[in-house]
Amino acid sequence: MAVYRRTYTSYSGALTPAWSRWLVLFRYSRSSLFRSKLQTGLFVLCFFYPLFSLLTIYLAHNLSFLARLGAVGGQILTIDNKFFYYFVNVQGVLAFVLTAFTGPGLISPDIANGALPLYFCRPFSRAEYVLGKASVLAILLSQIMWIPGLVLFAVQGSLAGGDWTWDHLWIAGSLVLACWIWIAILSLLAMALSAWVKWRIVAGALLLAVLFFGAGFAQAVNAVMRTQLGHFVDIVYLMSTVWNGLFRIGDERAVSSTEAYAALLVFCGVCLALLVKKVRAYEVVR
Repeated sequence: MAVYRRTYTSYSGALTPAWSRWLVLFRYSRSSLFRSKLQTGLFVLCFFYPLFSLLTIYLAHNLSFLARLGAVGGQILTIDNKFFYYFVNVQGVLAFVLTAFTGPGLISPDIANGALPLYFCRPFSRAEYVLGKASVLAILLSQIMWIPGLVLFAVQGSLAGGDWTWDHLWIAGSLVLACWIWIAILSLLAMALSAWVKWRIVAGALLLAVLFFGAGFAQAVNAVMRTQLGHFVDIVYLMSTVWNGLFRIGDERAVSSTEAYAALLVFCGVCLALLVKKVRAYEVVR
């Protein structure tokens, strides 16, 4: 349109509510997740163990007549806190692998291509930007962790009866809390590495290194220093300690549940500080 005609007007349509503007980032970031066949196949693979667990629950209740006849088959399949503890462990490993493929590509392309000034010149704050990106991983991991877990708990409760459901209701709370702690750690770690490393492949490799080599480094510190303080840098050990406490698994640990919670909280704070430092409209280079 020619400027001299002066027929242009300002936008008069409906405005997006301020509280939901971060959903724009979520929608576009989510749409790019499954463009890769590898990521799509990995996401589908994450539902195999929940289906296996569902079959296990079904068999546990349909083999009960064997226990009345004195057979041992009815005693093999037991649905209790250990059953859901193993479910969280398996899905937690799959969630980590899925995060290693999807997480590094959330922020690194924006920083590498200088797109952050374009975001923040619009009505987006840094908190909304981080929330929009983190919600992609949070919802993706929820679909393979605590949501299938609650479905399994509901199926088990419907088959076992109201008494079992009421007596084991704490398992559902422990399952949701355990999954959300792991989701928060994976999301913050993946975004922090994605913000500081511009290359997606390198960021994914560092994510693998933090968790896998952290355990080896912790063992080396404990062996050399003759102490148990090395466990505080092992995220997998800390999460295992937290999950043992939530699911009431009697396992002796060198680190208490309170100390593990505190260490994980410090770790999340460090990742959040790294995000705040890197995610900004401009950067001063000396």
